[in-house]
Amino acid sequence: MKFGPVPLSEAEGAVLAHSVGLGTGRLRKGAVLGRADLAVLAECGLRYVTVARLEPGDVAEDAAASALADALVPDPAGQGLSLTEAFTGRVNLKAIGPGIVQIDQDAVRAMNLVDPAITLATLPPWQRVTAGMLVGTVKIITYAVEQTALSRACEGVRGAVRILPVLRRTAGLILTEVPGQDAKLTAKGRRAIEGRLRALGVRLSTSEVVAHDPGAIAGALARSGADLLLILTGSATSDLYDTAPQGVRLAGGTVARFGMPVDPGNLLFLGALGACPVIGLPGCARSPALNGADWVLERLACGVEVTDADIAGMGVGGLLKEIRARPHLREPE
Repeated sequence: MKFGPVPLSEAEGAVLAHSVGLGTGRLRKGAVLGRADLAVLAECGLRYVTVARLEPGDVAEDAAASALADALVPDPAGQGLSLTEAFTGRVNLKAIGPGIVQIDQDAVRAMNLVDPAITLATLPPWQRVTAGMLVGTVKIITYAVEQTALSRACEGVRGAVRILPVLRRTAGLILTEVPGQDAKLTAKGRRAIEGRLRALGVRLSTSEVVAHDPGAIAGALARSGADLLLILTGSATSDLYDTAPQGVRLAGGTVARFGMPVDPGNLLFLGALGACPVIGLPGCARSPALNGADWVLERLACGVEVTDADIAGMGVGGLLKEIRARPHLREPE
């Protein structure tokens, strides 16, 4: 592609590089200049105009953006994504329904190294999305790119972005109360958890308030029958063998982990009752603000296994915005 100022007599068929103000409006950048456009420019007293002229082997910005988006999303329904029409070298990727974003980060990095003019920007990996949400944007920065570079970019990025849909459609919530606990605290927790689930497209199928006792918790777990089990206790879990984890074991389940390097969210525990995941929620889950439990809940709801290594990796970027209502702040006022 050639770029620069040329006489109007040589500009027909070229792409206008910069918008030009006319007496009755503007001739927008990106316009392919025809004879009528050049006549208007001449009437305005212009002798030269800055243009981009495609050469053999060049692909125009919209065609290049469409080709890259099609390579990136060869199976829109299977990848949970829809593509917009190319405009000014841009194609947007949007989520078809709720879920989380899965990204082949190495493939995206490699694609963005092919040519500075060929770009893809995405949401962070594992970001929760809803229907219609913007997930990524393909942008060709210049008015054209070389076909050879475009082909290399397309080869390595096929299927690199997808939405993992929600697979666990129902959740059961067990809330425990300790003597003297304000009922408003229990109601607040239920509302916050139900809101999180609703955003994921998960139905709160059962919700039960029980005493803060292993046996009571075990009974509620056994009665739920939901795809995903959540426990929010009136007294914070402080150990792998505290009341709520013991309740999971008493029900016949297992507890794999207590604690995570995300704040707020440190006091989460993770277990299972048969094939059903069990999340012991930290007290900060009573707030709708983002906390570490959200990252675990969202992955499990979408059928993604959450390992010790996964949780350990959440520490990078895991210092989240403080929730002012917490009883113990990171930096006491």
